[in-house]
Amino acid sequence: MTASEPSWDHYRVFLHVMREGSLSAAARALGLTQPTVGRQIDALEAAVGAPLFLRSASGLTPTPAALSLAPLAEEIATRAAAFLRQAEDAAGEMAGRVRVTASEIMAVEVLPSILAEIVERHPRLVVELSVSDRVEDLLRHEADIAVRMVAPQQEALVSRALGSVEIGLFAHRRYLERHGVPQSEADLARHRIIGFDRETAFIQAMRRRIPVFGSIDFALRTDSNLAQLAAIRAGFGIGGCQVRLAARDPALERVLKAEFAFLLPVHLVLHETQRANPRCRAVYDALAEGLLAYGAGRAARD
Repeated sequence: MTASEPSWDHYRVFLHVMREGSLSAAARALGLTQPTVGRQIDALEAAVGAPLFLRSASGLTPTPAALSLAPLAEEIATRAAAFLRQAEDAAGEMAGRVRVTASEIMAVEVLPSILAEIVERHPRLVVELSVSDRVEDLLRHEADIAVRMVAPQQEALVSRALGSVEIGLFAHRRYLERHGVPQSEADLARHRIIGFDRETAFIQAMRRRIPVFGSIDFALRTDSNLAQLAAIRAGFGIGGCQVRLAARDPALERVLKAEFAFLLPVHLVLHETQRANPRCRAVYDALAEGLLAYGAGRAARD
């Protein structure tokens, strides 16, 4: 390392300041003192030869230089985490970390019970669950295993198709008692419909499948599938929901079953280099078992 080359710790501090928006918040997240964080940011700015943050009474504002460096810092953090997970392989034990990525709904509503069973079998495993509807890049080791609703395209990934989950239109019984049950697609125009804020490929497909959706102004727009599900459960209106999830709540009733039914494929994905990793393989196989059971509507150990 040259005299001017920043320490790796500087990158880590920089990334936390970017995420937290202040030196004090970054210090709390890192378990450091605020002066220490400030000194490391000063050292990094000296090394790169440009200011990274504009100080003000309201906090820190990233400069253009900081914004351009942030993706590289994220890459360093991702690689460092992958390095640590890979280093744990040397022990040859069913212990250590496995990073799993899944969408909001799957991560919150479906995977916890499956993961609980996994760690019961292998108590020394640590599961890192990345909750995001963004498709994380396994090739860049952002995660070890992914639960996806689309098939992967990269050849270096091992994928197992686990059937599909059905999506239907549901509403809380309380909402239907107040507003009536739609008897046709046209009836949806007079109901409160829960939809997405941004046009996605799924929404475009839904509009093609059910043309009336093209003319409906959603009463609630959110790109969070969890928020949509919460709104359905709260009686806000009618929205899309996994049929298996809705079956857990007897107060949720399906409407227009014949007219509205989508199947989303479920794929479990693993980087081919992790196939021989005992810990990743154990989690992969257990996830496959649990997700197949979920799709069939039974408990994983039935």
